[in-house]
Amino acid sequence: MDDTPTLTTASAFLTVFAVQVFGGSVGVDTSVFVLRWPLTDAPSAVVLSVYAHGSLQHLVANTIALAIVGPLVAYVTTPARFHAFFIGTGAVAGVTQVVATVPFGPAGVLGGSGAIFALMGYIVVGNRASNRALSWLPVGPTGSLVLFGVLAAGVTLATAAPGVALVAHFTGFLVGAAAGYPRLLHTGPTGSSS
Repeated sequence: MDDTPTLTTASAFLTVFAVQVFGGSVGVDTSVFVLRWPLTDAPSAVVLSVYAHGSLQHLVANTIALAIVGPLVAYVTTPARFHAFFIGTGAVAGVTQVVATVPFGPAGVLGGSGAIFALMGYIVVGNRASNRALSWLPVGPTGSLVLFGVLAAGVTLATAAPGVALVAHFTGFLVGAAAGYPRLLHTGPTGSSS
Protein backbone atom coordinates (compact mmCIF):
# COMPACT_ATOMS: atom_id res chain seq x y z
CA MET A 1 0.00 0.00 0.00
CA ASP A 2 1.18 3.61 0.26
CA ASP A 3 1.33 6.66 2.49
CA THR A 4 -1.31 8.65 0.59
CA PRO A 5 -4.04 8.32 3.26
CA THR A 6 -1.76 9.92 5.85
CA LEU A 7 -0.98 12.85 3.55
CA THR A 8 -4.64 13.22 2.61
CA THR A 9 -5.64 13.28 6.29
CA ALA A 10 -2.94 15.83 7.14
CA SER A 11 -4.17 17.96 4.21
CA ALA A 12 -7.71 17.73 5.56
CA PHE A 13 -6.42 18.88 8.97
CA LEU A 14 -4.78 21.92 7.35
CA THR A 15 -7.77 22.76 5.15
CA VAL A 16 -10.28 22.57 7.99
CA PHE A 17 -8.00 24.59 10.27
CA ALA A 18 -7.69 27.28 7.59
CA VAL A 19 -11.49 27.44 7.34
CA GLN A 20 -11.70 27.63 11.15
CA VAL A 21 -9.22 30.51 11.26
CA PHE A 22 -10.34 32.50 8.21
CA GLY A 23 -13.92 31.28 7.65
CA GLY A 24 -15.46 33.71 10.08
CA SER A 25 -14.45 36.62 7.84
CA VAL A 26 -16.54 35.15 5.00
CA GLY A 27 -19.51 34.13 7.13
CA VAL A 28 -18.63 30.56 8.07
CA ASP A 29 -20.01 29.71 11.50
CA THR A 30 -16.98 28.02 13.09
CA SER A 31 -19.13 26.45 15.81
CA VAL A 32 -20.09 23.77 13.25
CA PHE A 33 -16.65 22.23 13.81
CA VAL A 34 -17.12 21.65 17.55
CA LEU A 35 -18.83 18.47 18.69
CA ARG A 36 -21.01 19.19 21.71
CA TRP A 37 -24.21 18.17 23.44
CA PRO A 38 -26.88 17.89 22.16
CA LEU A 39 -25.40 16.12 19.17
CA THR A 40 -28.42 16.97 17.04
CA ASP A 41 -27.63 20.71 17.09
CA ALA A 42 -24.76 20.31 14.59
CA PRO A 43 -24.74 16.71 13.33
CA SER A 44 -22.03 17.52 10.77
CA ALA A 45 -19.67 18.15 13.70
CA VAL A 46 -19.55 14.40 14.31
CA VAL A 47 -17.24 14.21 11.27
CA LEU A 48 -15.92 17.79 11.00
CA SER A 49 -14.69 17.78 14.60
CA VAL A 50 -12.32 14.90 13.78
CA TYR A 51 -10.41 17.21 11.40
CA ALA A 52 -10.77 20.47 13.36
CA HIS A 53 -8.29 21.75 15.95
CA GLY A 54 -8.43 24.25 18.78
CA SER A 55 -5.09 25.93 18.13
CA LEU A 56 -2.00 25.83 15.96
CA GLN A 57 -0.19 23.83 18.68
CA HIS A 58 -3.04 21.31 18.73
CA LEU A 59 -2.86 21.00 14.94
CA VAL A 60 0.93 20.54 14.96
CA ALA A 61 0.84 17.92 17.75
CA ASN A 62 -1.85 15.86 16.02
CA THR A 63 -0.17 16.16 12.63
CA ILE A 64 3.14 14.92 14.06
CA ALA A 65 1.41 12.00 15.79
CA LEU A 66 -0.46 11.20 12.57
CA ALA A 67 2.82 11.30 10.61
CA ILE A 68 4.28 8.72 13.02
CA VAL A 69 1.42 6.21 13.20
CA GLY A 70 -0.52 6.86 9.99
CA PRO A 71 1.99 5.35 7.54
CA LEU A 72 2.22 2.16 9.60
CA VAL A 73 -1.50 1.53 9.20
CA ALA A 74 -1.64 2.88 5.64
CA TYR A 75 0.99 0.31 4.67
CA VAL A 76 -1.28 -2.64 5.53
CA THR A 77 -4.63 -1.36 4.27
CA THR A 78 -6.35 0.50 1.46
CA PRO A 79 -6.96 4.26 1.42
CA ALA A 80 -10.72 3.72 1.65
CA ARG A 81 -10.41 1.51 4.71
CA PHE A 82 -7.91 3.90 6.31
CA HIS A 83 -10.22 6.91 5.89
CA ALA A 84 -13.33 5.01 7.01
CA PHE A 85 -11.45 3.79 10.10
CA PHE A 86 -10.13 7.28 10.85
CA ILE A 87 -13.52 8.96 10.53
CA GLY A 88 -15.40 6.16 12.30
CA THR A 89 -13.06 5.84 15.27
CA GLY A 90 -12.67 9.61 15.55
CA ALA A 91 -16.45 10.06 15.59
CA VAL A 92 -16.94 7.29 18.17
CA ALA A 93 -14.19 8.73 20.38
CA GLY A 94 -15.59 12.26 20.11
CA VAL A 95 -19.19 11.27 20.78
CA THR A 96 -18.08 9.17 23.77
CA GLN A 97 -16.11 12.14 25.14
CA VAL A 98 -19.11 14.46 24.80
CA VAL A 99 -21.60 12.01 26.30
CA ALA A 100 -19.28 11.11 29.20
CA THR A 101 -18.76 14.75 30.12
CA VAL A 102 -22.41 15.91 29.91
CA PRO A 103 -22.88 15.60 33.70
CA PHE A 104 -19.96 17.99 34.27
CA GLY A 105 -21.36 20.82 32.15
CA PRO A 106 -21.32 21.86 28.53
CA ALA A 107 -18.06 21.14 26.79
CA GLY A 108 -17.11 20.71 23.18
CA VAL A 109 -14.51 18.49 21.60
CA LEU A 110 -12.51 18.73 18.44
CA GLY A 111 -9.37 17.20 17.01
CA GLY A 112 -8.17 13.98 15.47
CA SER A 113 -6.49 12.57 18.57
CA GLY A 114 -9.21 9.97 19.24
CA ALA A 115 -8.71 8.60 15.72
CA ILE A 116 -4.93 8.83 16.07
CA PHE A 117 -5.13 6.86 19.31
CA ALA A 118 -7.22 4.29 17.42
CA LEU A 119 -4.42 4.01 14.85
CA MET A 120 -1.97 3.51 17.74
CA GLY A 121 -4.15 0.84 19.30
CA TYR A 122 -4.43 -0.91 15.96
CA ILE A 123 -0.66 -0.89 15.48
CA VAL A 124 0.10 -2.12 18.99
CA VAL A 125 -2.34 -5.03 18.82
CA GLY A 126 -2.58 -5.73 15.09
CA ASN A 127 1.02 -6.66 14.39
CA ARG A 128 2.37 -10.19 14.18
CA ALA A 129 4.47 -9.94 17.34
CA SER A 130 1.46 -8.90 19.41
CA ASN A 131 -0.71 -11.61 17.86
CA ARG A 132 1.89 -14.23 18.78
CA ALA A 133 2.29 -12.87 22.31
CA LEU A 134 -1.48 -12.80 22.84
CA SER A 135 -1.81 -16.37 21.56
CA TRP A 136 0.71 -17.52 24.20
CA LEU A 137 -1.15 -15.82 27.04
CA PRO A 138 -3.93 -18.02 28.43
CA VAL A 139 -6.29 -15.09 29.00
CA GLY A 140 -9.07 -15.78 26.49
CA PRO A 141 -11.22 -13.12 24.85
CA THR A 142 -12.34 -11.53 28.14
CA GLY A 143 -8.78 -11.39 29.43
CA SER A 144 -7.63 -9.87 26.15
CA LEU A 145 -10.29 -7.16 26.48
CA VAL A 146 -9.13 -6.42 30.04
CA LEU A 147 -5.52 -6.32 28.82
CA PHE A 148 -6.50 -3.88 26.04
CA GLY A 149 -8.33 -1.74 28.61
CA VAL A 150 -5.30 -1.59 30.90
CA LEU A 151 -3.06 -0.75 27.95
CA ALA A 152 -5.51 1.95 26.78
CA ALA A 153 -5.62 3.44 30.28
CA GLY A 154 -1.81 3.54 30.48
CA VAL A 155 -1.43 5.23 27.10
CA THR A 156 -4.24 7.65 27.93
CA LEU A 157 -2.76 8.65 31.27
CA ALA A 158 0.56 9.34 29.55
CA THR A 159 -1.19 12.19 27.69
CA ALA A 160 -3.07 13.61 30.66
CA ALA A 161 -3.05 17.40 30.77
CA PRO A 162 -5.67 20.11 31.33
CA GLY A 163 -8.08 20.36 28.41
CA VAL A 164 -7.07 17.01 26.89
CA ALA A 165 -9.96 14.75 25.84
CA LEU A 166 -8.88 11.73 27.88
CA VAL A 167 -12.13 9.82 27.34
CA ALA A 168 -11.67 10.22 23.57
CA HIS A 169 -8.05 9.04 23.79
CA PHE A 170 -9.02 5.99 25.86
CA THR A 171 -11.97 5.16 23.61
CA GLY A 172 -9.95 5.58 20.44
CA PHE A 173 -7.11 3.38 21.64
CA LEU A 174 -9.51 0.69 22.89
CA VAL A 175 -11.51 0.63 19.64
CA GLY A 176 -8.28 0.53 17.62
CA ALA A 177 -6.91 -2.32 19.73
CA ALA A 178 -10.17 -4.24 19.35
CA ALA A 179 -9.95 -3.80 15.57
CA GLY A 180 -6.28 -4.74 15.59
CA TYR A 181 -6.83 -8.05 17.36
CA PRO A 182 -8.50 -9.65 14.28
CA ARG A 183 -6.45 -7.32 12.01
CA LEU A 184 -9.59 -5.89 10.41
CA LEU A 185 -7.78 -3.34 8.26
CA HIS A 186 -5.16 -5.71 6.85
CA THR A 187 -5.51 -6.53 3.18
CA GLY A 188 -3.65 -8.86 0.91
CA PRO A 189 -3.93 -12.28 -0.67
CA THR A 190 -4.49 -13.94 2.70
CA GLY A 191 -6.91 -11.34 4.03
CA SER A 192 -6.64 -10.53 7.70
CA SER A 193 -3.90 -13.07 8.31
CA SER A 194 -1.28 -11.26 6.19
